[in-house]
Amino acid sequence: MITAGDFRNGVTFEMDGQVMQVVEFQHVKPGKGAAFVRTKMKNVITGAVTETSFNPTAKFENAFVERRSMEYSYADGDLYYFMDQETYELEPIDKSQLSDGFRFVKENMVCVVSSYKGKVFNVEAPNFVDLEITHTEPGLAGNTATNTLKPAVVETGAEIKVPLFINIGDRIRIDTRTGEYLERAKG
Repeated sequence: MITAGDFRNGVTFEMDGQVMQVVEFQHVKPGKGAAFVRTKMKNVITGAVTETSFNPTAKFENAFVERRSMEYSYADGDLYYFMDQETYELEPIDKSQLSDGFRFVKENMVCVVSSYKGKVFNVEAPNFVDLEITHTEPGLAGNTATNTLKPAVVETGAEIKVPLFINIGDRIRIDTRTGEYLERAKG
């Protein structure tokens, strides 16, 4: 059990059957009346953020969110299979649990799988990935002075915007959180 007076940033707890994580908290002691804890919290499963005030003695169940590194193996329809790196067991995860950045993940990449009471609710792609360009239009000669971007398709099939000097076969680094081109990959 945890009380609202023990809230700190990042603490997860169960409230009304939902798993909540403290984003911000503030202990308030007004001149008149009882003290309270003003809390901004995020529902870890839906991502919804709410603000609520609690009595500091309010009690909640601790919620342990398990985060495991798992290797993406393959997809079969709407099921994506991930291998636990300790037990080597394959775990099927529904497409709806994958983050938007997963479109940049290829086989054998390690992702972070978050679950609560054994139920997976999120799969996070690595923050940065290096991928090869499989299709893009050639850039025009001499048109390199501006920050003009052109569409390109990477080896996972995702489409992004890249600078004009990037060609088919180039390896680039992508930020999976924003889906943006960062730089040419080294090596």
